[in-house]
Amino acid sequence: MIGLSTAACRSLFSPVCVRAVQQEYYKMTIRSDRDHGQRYRPRMSCLKKVEAIVVQMQDPSTGVKGADQKLNVTTIPHAITGQVIIAWIAKNMNMDSDEAQAFGTMLVAFGYIYPLQDHKKLVLKPDGSLYRFQTPYFWPVQKWKAEDTDYAIYLAKRNIRKKGVLDAYEQEEYNKLHTWLNHKWDFIVMQAKEQYHAGKARQKADRVVFDCQERAYWIVHRPPPQTYSAMDCGLDRHIDPNVEEIIYTQQAVMRSRVKSSVSLGALVKYMTTFKNHDPFLVPCLPSNPWQTDNDSYWELNMTDVEVPTKMRVERWSFSFYELLNDPRGRADFKVFLKKEFSGENLAFWEAAEELKWGTAASMSEKAEHIFKTFLAPGAPRWINIDGRTMGLTVKGLEHPHRYVLDAAQTHIFMLMKKDTFYRYLKSPVYKEIQKKAISPEPHNFSDSQLQQNMRNRRPSISPIITWQKEQEEKAKAAAAAGPIDIKKLMASKLDRK
Repeated sequence: MIGLSTAACRSLFSPVCVRAVQQEYYKMTIRSDRDHGQRYRPRMSCLKKVEAIVVQMQDPSTGVKGADQKLNVTTIPHAITGQVIIAWIAKNMNMDSDEAQAFGTMLVAFGYIYPLQDHKKLVLKPDGSLYRFQTPYFWPVQKWKAEDTDYAIYLAKRNIRKKGVLDAYEQEEYNKLHTWLNHKWDFIVMQAKEQYHAGKARQKADRVVFDCQERAYWIVHRPPPQTYSAMDCGLDRHIDPNVEEIIYTQQAVMRSRVKSSVSLGALVKYMTTFKNHDPFLVPCLPSNPWQTDNDSYWELNMTDVEVPTKMRVERWSFSFYELLNDPRGRADFKVFLKKEFSGENLAFWEAAEELKWGTAASMSEKAEHIFKTFLAPGAPRWINIDGRTMGLTVKGLEHPHRYVLDAAQTHIFMLMKKDTFYRYLKSPVYKEIQKKAISPEPHNFSDSQLQQNMRNRRPSISPIITWQKEQEEKAKAAAAAGPIDIKKLMASKLDRK
């Protein structure tokens, strides 16, 4: 097997005598073993399969062919290039070059192959970059836990070799470990000096290989900040504990639980409510247009249909979301709000949606229009929201963005959901549309009628024409709902007289 022997590596990195001294020292000091999430139980089956492939790659006859390569002025034995590794993977695993490179990068990320040149980037480059197979002592399947003491010894040894010049993140970790393990720092420095002097006694090529092996191991297990580590699992997959994602995850973990009986009851209630409206469970009425080539179903459920179906009207009562998501239901809700003299609430909600999902070029113009129409003092369609929300919204409109109206929009939405929506369901407007709603009879087409329907197919309306009609209807609705200029109206009446 290519690589240095396990015994030789163990003698340098973790001698038996060092372990014995450490164990005796631990008995006299505080145990500082912290779990960094680098446990391999969830990936053990995957790692064993990867290990079998790595063993095949190191086979002297059929594996990847290594050779002595020059690294600066040092000759490194059994070195291989990235393009040779990718070619072997592509040939023996029936992959293309991109898949082979991705698989090789996974081997580097897990620490089975380590780079000799660019140590910080654990990727497999498809060029002449030099790599070596990691000694089996450092393979993840060994379950050798990366402890703070061993990492401190490694950093102290690098600090001695580099004469105090470490990378920024290594220097930060070195200072943290110095504070954390201050009670046994003399022991750590002593072990670092012994390993440093033992390494200097070896040949330069062996010393370079040992240094690269050890550094690759710690890059995998203690990666630089904001760098993904293949060895992390659980919440520790997030490198920086202050980022927004892990804060959200912690809040989700701390959230109160719900009993399974309550959640199952809610699920059953939801399924009972929407069962008759699921096209997979209940057939479409009057018929499925994709099966019968009859478009009556589409015509009855158009967005601007005058008389909707009973199923459609019934769905509006399920939730306020269902009512607003249906253009026909929203139009009926507008009629009710107009009679209640509170149409500005829904108009503001729609304007906020247009600002959120509209183009960036029109954002400033729309924000100014919304402010003058709904938020400014004496606005023609002024909305009633609390002072704090109004202050935040007006201040945010000085530098408008897509979500500047979220607080005010949520306030208006909850107001309509908790009060106006339930009054709408009890109003004559909703009861009248329930009476007018139709319940189509199911079609029972014979085989000959189905063939006739297939011959009488007609092209559907162009989406562009449909979009143009919707834009015209929106413009008419905006003009009809716009503020009335009383002075202009009175002046026109006087002119007529």
